[in-house]
Amino acid sequence: MSKTSTAQTIGVIGAGGIGLGVAADFVLHGFDVVLVDTDESRLKQSQDELVDAVRYGPMIRRELPRMEAEEALGRVVFTTRLEALAECEFVVENVTESWEVKRVLYGRLDDVLPPDVGIGVNTSSIPIGRLAAETSRAERVIGIHFMNPSYLKDAVEVMRGDSTSEECLSYVLELLDRLGKSAVVVGDFPGFVSNRISHLFFNEAIRVVEEQAVEPATVDAVFKKCFGHSMGPLETADLIGLDTVALTLDHLHDAYGEDKFRCAGLLRDMVSEGRLGRKAGEGFYRYRPLQRSED
Repeated sequence: MSKTSTAQTIGVIGAGGIGLGVAADFVLHGFDVVLVDTDESRLKQSQDELVDAVRYGPMIRRELPRMEAEEALGRVVFTTRLEALAECEFVVENVTESWEVKRVLYGRLDDVLPPDVGIGVNTSSIPIGRLAAETSRAERVIGIHFMNPSYLKDAVEVMRGDSTSEECLSYVLELLDRLGKSAVVVGDFPGFVSNRISHLFFNEAIRVVEEQAVEPATVDAVFKKCFGHSMGPLETADLIGLDTVALTLDHLHDAYGEDKFRCAGLLRDMVSEGRLGRKAGEGFYRYRPLQRSED
C-alpha cells in the first residue's frame, strides 16, 4: 500500500446513492475513479448523478473546486467488470448491507486485487474483522463510514479492525485528509458508534409515528428546531434508504439479541411496499426527481 501522495486511481464499488457520493468526492479532489456496479442501467444513471454532484456540491460547500461535466466524467471509468479494479491503489466498497452479498464480493476482490491494495469497508453494521477474514489481506481491510452525501461532509467514522495494520490506518487518514475530512477512529463492533446509536433513534422516531400518529414532519421539526439538527430522524432515514435502515437494525438485533433493535412494524411495511425513501421517490416524504438543466 503506497502513500496517498502517489495515489491517483481509487476504486469505488456500488453506484447507488452512497457510492456515487463517494466517487464524486474523490473526483472533486483530483482522483481518477473506477466505479463498479453489477447494474448497467444504474451505471448509466450514475453518470447524470455524478454531473449533478460536481455541479451543485461547490454551491453548498464553497471550498470544493468547480469542475466542468466533461472533466468529471473523464475522470471516471463506469464498468460492471470487477477486474477493472486491478489498477487501483485503494478500493472503497459500498454494496448493500447484506452479509452474504459482501462475503461473496470479498472473496472475489481477494482474487482480483494485487496483494498490497487495501479495502475500505463502507458498512453500517457488519464488523470489519468478519469481512477481513474472508480475505488474505486482513491487515489491509479497514472500515470507512462515509456519510451521505460524502462530498458535503467534513468528517468520517473510521473503524479499525483487530487485524488492521498501522500502515493501513495511516494511509486512510492521509487519504481522508486529501478529501478535506477529519477522521474519528473507533473500534470494531456491530453498528460501531454512529449506527448503534442512530438506528435506535430512527426506530423510535418511526414508532412514534406508528403508535402515536404523530406526523413525520412534526417529529423532524422537534429535532431541527429544538435541538438544532440539520435534518430530522425521518428525513435522515429516507436519505439513507429505509431498506438499509431495516437491514442494519436486523444486523444489530442479531448481534446483540436485544428487543430495542427490533424493527418497527411500520418500517417493515414501508420496505415491503417499496417506499424506501429518496431513492424510490417516496418514504416518509415524497420526493421529486432532480431537474437537470440542459446547458
